[in-house]
Amino acid sequence: MSEQTDVVVIGLGPGGEYVAGRLAEAGLDVVAVEAELVGGECPYWGCVPSKMMIRAGNLLAEARRVPGLAGEASVRPDWGQVAGRIRDEATDDWSDQVAADRLTGKGGRLVRGTGRLTGTRRVAVADRTFQARRGVVLATGSRPRIPPVPGLAGTPYWTDRDAVAAKELPASLAVLGGGSIGVEIAQVFARFGCRVTVVEGQERLLSAEEPEAGRLAADVLRAEGVTVLTAARAERVSHDGATFTVHLDTGEAVGAERLLVATGRRVDLAGLGVDTVGIDPAAHMVNTDERMRAGDGLWAVGDITGQGAFTHVSMYQAQIAVRDILDIPGPDADHRALPRVVFTDPEIGAVGLTERQARDRGLRVRTSLLPLSSSTRGWIHKAGNEGFVKLVQDADRGVLVGATSVGPAAGEVLFGLEVAVHAEVPVERLRNMIYAYPTFHRTIEAALAALG
Repeated sequence: MSEQTDVVVIGLGPGGEYVAGRLAEAGLDVVAVEAELVGGECPYWGCVPSKMMIRAGNLLAEARRVPGLAGEASVRPDWGQVAGRIRDEATDDWSDQVAADRLTGKGGRLVRGTGRLTGTRRVAVADRTFQARRGVVLATGSRPRIPPVPGLAGTPYWTDRDAVAAKELPASLAVLGGGSIGVEIAQVFARFGCRVTVVEGQERLLSAEEPEAGRLAADVLRAEGVTVLTAARAERVSHDGATFTVHLDTGEAVGAERLLVATGRRVDLAGLGVDTVGIDPAAHMVNTDERMRAGDGLWAVGDITGQGAFTHVSMYQAQIAVRDILDIPGPDADHRALPRVVFTDPEIGAVGLTERQARDRGLRVRTSLLPLSSSTRGWIHKAGNEGFVKLVQDADRGVLVGATSVGPAAGEVLFGLEVAVHAEVPVERLRNMIYAYPTFHRTIEAALAALG
């Protein structure tokens, strides 16, 4: 017989955990289903530990910039300290007891296992079946996309999880994929003395962002000793027990002790049983409306919605789904000003549309690009001040539809640009603000003036 409940939440990453906890606090009977760790990718492998790695690498880079600015300095990298901090402070050695207790403390019922839809408002977990009176929330996240490269399957290749969990660094690392995960890990490992090669099939790194950002990222990585190969695809992979060899379509071969596969992420709908509720199991995402509804008694939040594999997106959508389930008034989902940050050094922050995306939508576009070094703060900063601000304006409406901020703390500088895009603040009004001096964000003022 089915066990009765109010809501079943499948997947307890940041969005799913928020939904389950918030609904339980509101007095609903909530069954929360998780096959791995409560909290999901972000606290154990993604956002938190990876940024600990990046913070450590940035400290090394700053110390190396001392000569010529402040005196002399030398550093001796110690990866063991980074690995220890990840285990002690971030992941509790990959135990989710704290997160599980947090959920059950709010009244949620935690069920370990893989949840699968078996019909409208019905979920099976192993030999148990739950019937949800209010409905089901899908928050199952995404998994690394492993390309079908001949010879790759069966080898001990790494995903980002393996890189984050490494207690010791390899002498050399080949990275398949020049997206955000690939370039972040490549830079960190290189700063700790690992010989790194990045292989990207597209013409540039970070192909989803502005081309200027991808070119700058490649220049910075090369300056730090990373070999960057673009417009190069892996044709086959071999592993002799000690070394990987990646054979490229350019005729080159890349050898490394370890191979990191960072070629994007995918959503598995077939394993979720979505066909039982009328959703194509071969689809790459679950379509939702402005209230995150995906069907009768069905909601979806996070990576599975195709709006970006970011914790902040899942949390944003989770709040909307909770309001809808509890019948609480509030704004609909609006993804026009979706922010994202690549936490390289320099950071690469972007919001809204790229220039190419804006033009593809038929907008009459004006753009401007100002180097960070043109600002007084950039000149003062000197070493490590690579960066720029690029603005994308809808010339007919006189508002920004996209922007990119690259430089030290660029993710923080991005906030003002995000407000401008989200609220559609007229460019003329932005030009007449007072910008604090001397700051990196004064580059925005100059970029606004350059729009013409």
